[in-house]
Amino acid sequence: MIKLSNQLLPHQMEAVEKLIKLKVGALFMEQGTGKSITTFEIARRRYLAGKIDSVIWLCPCSAKGNIKREIIKHCPKEMHHLFIICGIETLSTSMRALSFLSLYAENHKCMMVVDEGLLVKNPKAYRTQHITDLAGKCPYRIILNGTPVSRNEADLFSQFYLLDWRILGYRSYWSFAANHIELDEYGKIHKILNADFLAKKISPYVFQVRKNDCTSLPPKNYQTEFFRLTKEQEEIYDAAADILMMQLDEWKPETVYRLFSGLQAIISGKKLDFKRNGAQFEAVEFFNNPLDNPRIQLLLDIVPKNEKCIIFCRYQSEVDQICRILPGCVRFDGQISIKQRDHALKEFSGDKPYLVANRGCAGYSLNLQFCRNIINYSNDWDLGTRLQSEDRVHRIGQSKNVNITDICAYETLDERILSCLNRKEGLLDSLKSEISNTEMLKKEVKKFIYGSRYEHEIFDCSELEVVT
Repeated sequence: MIKLSNQLLPHQMEAVEKLIKLKVGALFMEQGTGKSITTFEIARRRYLAGKIDSVIWLCPCSAKGNIKREIIKHCPKEMHHLFIICGIETLSTSMRALSFLSLYAENHKCMMVVDEGLLVKNPKAYRTQHITDLAGKCPYRIILNGTPVSRNEADLFSQFYLLDWRILGYRSYWSFAANHIELDEYGKIHKILNADFLAKKISPYVFQVRKNDCTSLPPKNYQTEFFRLTKEQEEIYDAAADILMMQLDEWKPETVYRLFSGLQAIISGKKLDFKRNGAQFEAVEFFNNPLDNPRIQLLLDIVPKNEKCIIFCRYQSEVDQICRILPGCVRFDGQISIKQRDHALKEFSGDKPYLVANRGCAGYSLNLQFCRNIINYSNDWDLGTRLQSEDRVHRIGQSKNVNITDICAYETLDERILSCLNRKEGLLDSLKSEISNTEMLKKEVKKFIYGSRYEHEIFDCSELEVVT
């Protein structure tokens, strides 16, 4: 009898027993609770029953190596031939990969696994359309996610349409939107209607579990380390803010993003080279010597000396600089090949103390619980990706407290980014309620870009004596 190498935990067995009875289903299990081994067991049972002879496993490109290792770790050799692993991003543009998988699915009894199903939440995206077409050729389908939504319940449509449109009962996104989405004056999603109806519809096809429900993991300890920009950086920051704020338009959210991306680049250690019209800019390095950058100086002060640590960066240039100046680093980002990433992980699990990565590559599907330290060298606004990256170390098998440190520049946009992440708000969500006209927009944005420096200028009018 073919068996998995490791015994399933009670919550994993419960998931198997529910979904094995269905042709389609969703595992909404938080990172570190064992989505992969649960899916392997479902595939094993269906293979032995003669219902499938192949598994098409779609996952983020950065996770392909880890999925392969998980298959080797948990599945007997007799099952290895079942699996075909393909990157979800590949199916955005590669007609060759799509044609191969489509032809393969037509000639085999396939189970399709969409690992990190939130990557196919946009119904207009090519990858979503391609994967949905491919799913129609696979008799058995399952999606894996830590959480069913990253923004709002509208994320559910594409995922469950991929499984079977009859689950929600809508043949198109437009009919779904007509019944469940209310837009604001800017054409953005304002409210989800009848969310209880959606939950009731998907419930028979979903198994959901949180880490707190099934494991006893050590806590996460959060702390923030602050530094100040140099005087020259502050001058560049203020000048860029003035230029970019002049271009703000409440009807064009991209003008807000342009402002914030430019200021984040300055905080990172760059300066902006504006083009003639001032609407476009190029970010170039400000410090000839990276060691003069106060953000890097702080990193070198706080990085653990005798323990392993993952350092997450937003920009490729940050990864470049840290890898040059911090001994014992291995690189893990989009600038190196899948083969090089696998080698980097082996080095990090061996004698190398530091993994320097971006969240797009290292934020998904990696098992790094032999490390307990994370430093967020720079942050973005994506809470979902941040939580995913934290769970690379905070998962089953972690026996020590997990330390997560954010590096933050005083009185800058850095402070507001952390505030929004703590409140689980998006960039535009935190602005939206305050925007009534362009002048109000500029006033609110000023609070964002200067942080506590702007707060010092605010006083309570109720304290003033009224003179008549």
